[in-house]
Order: sequence, then C-alpha cells, then structure tokens
Amino acid sequence: MSESQTGGGDGDRAPFYILAIETSCDETAAAVVANGSAVMSSVVSSQVDLHARFGGVVPEIASRAHVELLPPVVAEALVEAGLDGDGVDAVAATVGPGLVGSLLVGVSAAKAMALVWGVPFVGVNHLEAHLYGALLEEPDLRLPVVVLLVSGGHTMLVVMEDHGRYRLLGETIDDAAGEAFDKVARFLGLGYPGGPAIDRLAMEGDPGAIAFPRAMLDEGYDFSFSGLKTSVITHVRKEPDLAVADVAASFQEAVVDVLVTKARRAARDIGARGMALAGGVAANSSLRERFLDACIEDGLQAFLPARANCTDNAAMVAAAAWWRLRLAGPTPLDAGADPNLRLPVA
Repeated sequence: MSESQTGGGDGDRAPFYILAIETSCDETAAAVVANGSAVMSSVVSSQVDLHARFGGVVPEIASRAHVELLPPVVAEALVEAGLDGDGVDAVAATVGPGLVGSLLVGVSAAKAMALVWGVPFVGVNHLEAHLYGALLEEPDLRLPVVVLLVSGGHTMLVVMEDHGRYRLLGETIDDAAGEAFDKVARFLGLGYPGGPAIDRLAMEGDPGAIAFPRAMLDEGYDFSFSGLKTSVITHVRKEPDLAVADVAASFQEAVVDVLVTKARRAARDIGARGMALAGGVAANSSLRERFLDACIEDGLQAFLPARANCTDNAAMVAAAAWWRLRLAGPTPLDAGADPNLRLPVA
C-alpha cells in the first residue's frame, strides 16, 4: 500500500519530533508527536472555569490566560516527552482560524522557539488539524474518507482524498452545531459549556418526546441549525412545564439525525471507504453511537477519535504539521495569524 493510501508507513523511520502549540480559542495546549502519529506527550490546560460565568469565551481573557499558561504547558509537554530544545526537530502552531489575540500568543511563541533552536516553523490550519485527529489513533487510515467536522464554530462535511488534498461537500449556512448546543443550553439554564451539559441531561430524557424540525435533511450537504434553536425556544415558552431532560434529548436527537444522515449519504455518493468524526461535538455520546451504527450498517470503516482528541489539543496540530512539512516545507517566519483562515479545498 502506498503512503498516499495510508496515514502511516513510517514505523521504520528515525523519530522526527514536532513540538506543537494550540491556542486558537480557550484551550492552552502543547504536545510532542513523533512521525505524525506517535504521541509522546499531550498537555491541555482548560480555561472553562474562567469563562463559565460569562456564558461563553471572552477573547481578551482568553489571550491573557494563554500568555500566563503557555510556558508551563510547553515545559510539561517537553518533560513528558523526555526532550529539551535540542531534541525538537520542528515547532508548529495553529495560525487560524480562531480568536486573533489567542492565535498570536501561540504563533509568536512557536516562532521564537523555532528561531532559537534553529528548526523549521510550521503554521497549521486548525480545521486541517481536526481532520488529523483520527490519524493519531488510526495511522493506517485508508483514504478517501468522509470527515464530519463538528465544533462550536464549524459544521462541515469534507472528503479527505489524500494528505493535503480535501474537497468541501457542505457546511453550515448559519449556526454551527456546537454553537446551537451552547445557545440552547444557555436558554435552558444548563450553563457553559453547553454541549457536555446537554449530553448528560439527554441521557435522562426521551429523544422522541418533541418532534423538533430537521432543517435541510434531504437538501444537499449543507446544514442549518438556527431554526432548530429558535424552535426549541418557542416550544419551551409555549409549554414551560415540559421536562428539561426531554427537551434536551429531543433537541440533541434532531441535531444528530441531520449530521449522521448527511454524512452517510455523502459517503455513499462519493464511494468513500470510511467515515470519521472530528471536532468538539464529536465527543457527544449520541452522535458517536449513531455514527458508529451507521458505519456498521453501511459497511464502512468508522474512525471515532478518543474524546480527548475531539476537543482542541496540540497533538492533532503536530500530526497535521508533520504532513504539511513534508508536502510544502517550512512556513516563513514572517507569516502571520489569520482568524478567518479557510480549509484549503479543491
């Protein structure tokens, strides 16, 4: 099997260690990964408690926290990997999309380390990094695969045809799925972050209690969750005595139904060998179960990253950086952060 058909094939190579940094939003993360798939260390410092009282991420607070947290996080990642600066072969950082202040903290630190250690700097697209989350656990992933990338800021169906070559099939035209989870959770008084709160509560409710709409279910590959969010709010205001667990379960079922239906249709239409989940919402229990069931029923390989690799982390950044370095070489040190960076697609 050729390298273009797998995510691995480098077990006989000398270790090439990439130190990666992820600061695109409110997670301060650093990791060391060898040869794009062997995770030597992965450290994540969460800022959830800092932002919880505001009901969402405050950009200024996030960037200030990154400045304080990044040095010890990087130090811990290097110690866990048994490396110092002399053992690092390249330094990578997320350059976008994300919060510009947060991105700049990680990018500036990575460039400084690359310059001091005399190693390449690799700028990584955050969305591309999520695509590589599955490869950390499935180094022999056979391409092409359809990746359902679902997070607080993005909902996308992407065909990963080869390393560095992607085709965008569809994306949200309004709210991302994770954004809808957060907004509904806030309305229901479940706190922040909303995704895990709804996931936990939905286990106690009836997913068939309320027939919430499935927008654009049979219309192409694009998504829309704004109307669903509004439907939940309207329904609860009309019937305030509804069990909150039933509302949460029914809302979650509507989201998952749309996501899985479109993903399996896309896999069938393009003749994919498998389907992969990526992004923070990929940690949702119902989505993981339905996604796996669909793959089994359709005879597809299923790639579900561990929950730790779903949310923002630096190991996925390092995995993407290894392939990006092989395909395009180092990133110039004068390259900046781009908060609106798009996934490079054909």
